[in-house]
Amino acid sequence: MSQAFDVVVIGGGPGGYIAAIRAAQLGFKVACAESNPFDDPKGEIRLGGTCLNVGCIPSKALLASSEEFEKISHHAVDHGITVGSVSIDSKKMVTRKDEIVTKMTAGIQYLFRKNKITLLKGHASFEGKSANGYQIKIDGKEKETVSAKNVIIATGSKARHLPGISVDNVLICDNEGALKFDSVPKKLGVIGAGVIGLELGSVWRRLGSEVIVLEALPSFLAACDQGIAKEAQKLFTKQGLNINMGVKIGEVKADKKGVVVHYTDSAGKALKLECDRLIVSVGRIPNTDQLGLDKIGLKVDERGFIPVDDHTCATAAPGVYAVGDVVRGPMLAHKAEDEGVLVAEIIAGQKPHIDYNCIPWVIYTDPEIAWVGKTEQALKEAGIAYKAGQFPFAANGRALGMGRADGFVKVLADAKTDEILGVHIIGANASDLIAEAAVAMEFKAAAEDIARICHPHPSLSEVVREAALATDQRALNM
Repeated sequence: MSQAFDVVVIGGGPGGYIAAIRAAQLGFKVACAESNPFDDPKGEIRLGGTCLNVGCIPSKALLASSEEFEKISHHAVDHGITVGSVSIDSKKMVTRKDEIVTKMTAGIQYLFRKNKITLLKGHASFEGKSANGYQIKIDGKEKETVSAKNVIIATGSKARHLPGISVDNVLICDNEGALKFDSVPKKLGVIGAGVIGLELGSVWRRLGSEVIVLEALPSFLAACDQGIAKEAQKLFTKQGLNINMGVKIGEVKADKKGVVVHYTDSAGKALKLECDRLIVSVGRIPNTDQLGLDKIGLKVDERGFIPVDDHTCATAAPGVYAVGDVVRGPMLAHKAEDEGVLVAEIIAGQKPHIDYNCIPWVIYTDPEIAWVGKTEQALKEAGIAYKAGQFPFAANGRALGMGRADGFVKVLADAKTDEILGVHIIGANASDLIAEAAVAMEFKAAAEDIARICHPHPSLSEVVREAALATDQRALNM
């Protein structure tokens, strides 16, 4: 007789494993299906999804290593510290990254055991529905079919590849291959000036690569507030990233010597990029194929996403939910986690909610870029009257002491009510500083609220307060 569960989660990434843990906490009998070994040396199934295995966590480990290398190589002297010759062991750096990933994936396995969650090892797909619930086939080393009263689809996304460009993850790489370079390429090409392209391009630029970025869009970081985007492009160019906007990619060839990319620039001039390695970073697409959705009456939209209710993440099939990268909204791990919690609590009869306007975004370049809420261009397009306050890190004592004076904080508030509509940061520790803004917006705070709260001195958080004060022309240190 097949196993029966209250909740089966398909996918063990951030949305999936968090949904499984929360459902188990609420007293449900839970199983989670995962099929990807993510290059495990023993071929074992690895939990954590793309984020933990070949995305967020390993890329941040490499970012940290490359930042340490650059600090010692170029900035220690500013602190009166003299060092000798500095070298990088890229293989050891990658090994350190792998050890962090292994430790964290083992941690999720422990959490599954702690919460009595059954791990179903294999590819999961719908077989249909019966009186016992949805029938889900697990195609792994041991094939079985389980039943579930409720199903949460959390299968994540995969890198989008360009037609005619063969990604081998050796010379031509997506995010997975770019995390496994065994040496520092002399010249690195990057197609796509988005989050992943900029982060990984920054890693190898710090370690000595000449990095050339080719982006099809005419404007840099179009999703950002344009004031932030302009500052970022200026700083990244100053650091040595060669960013080319408005290009059209042509033929791409790889041979023993490296990779050749033919393209035309924004003026239509035909050019050629010869590089040792190429990273293709042009977005991601949802993993919604081979799920057997048709067997339970579900269809994906024209982009491959599963349509869901905006408030509950419920699909058109009763008792089936979808979260994370397979549904509308930003492809962010923390968004997936919150949706996983939301669905588990809805199944339990609770009434949780997510304010998608209050989900923060982060780009882990140096300086970091983070924002929450509306951009200036979005407010202008919507005809919303607003006031803006901006304050630079260059006027902050802690930032100067750290040698991290680049960037600024911008606060946007409603012109009449003073409610905070958006906060945008480019600067050191932006990923941490943005949390204050997200909390403030969740509680419908006014810029005056942040302006009146006593912030620790000296700290980078004072820049957020000064930007809030600046919305009313009251900045105290400028």
